[in-house]
Amino acid sequence: MKNMPPEALQEVAAYFQVLSEPTRLRILNLLRGQERNVGELAQLCGFTPANISRHLALLTKHGFLTRESRGTSVYYRTADESVYDLCDVVCSNIACQFERTAKHRRAFLRSK
Repeated sequence: MKNMPPEALQEVAAYFQVLSEPTRLRILNLLRGQERNVGELAQLCGFTPANISRHLALLTKHGFLTRESRGTSVYYRTADESVYDLCDVVCSNIACQFERTAKHRRAFLRSK
């Protein structure tokens, strides 16, 4: 991000904003390695197809997904697999933070 103009930073922020919603992360995870249609995703997520469609539209608009119409169904698949690398790095970092916090808590409890 070093020396990026403000306009570029706005785009980066928008990218991360799309990923800031748990339902969208769940959808991306469900599409990891296989395509699915709206109905399948709605059933797996426990939300209405209309709700899932709104999330899918945003993910598609920002280039995370591609869509393909087949008959009466629309199938979605990951457009940029690098999003999974990013999410894996973040998840690993959070897991390490939890581990460090747990160690600190255990050390504190032992000192009582």
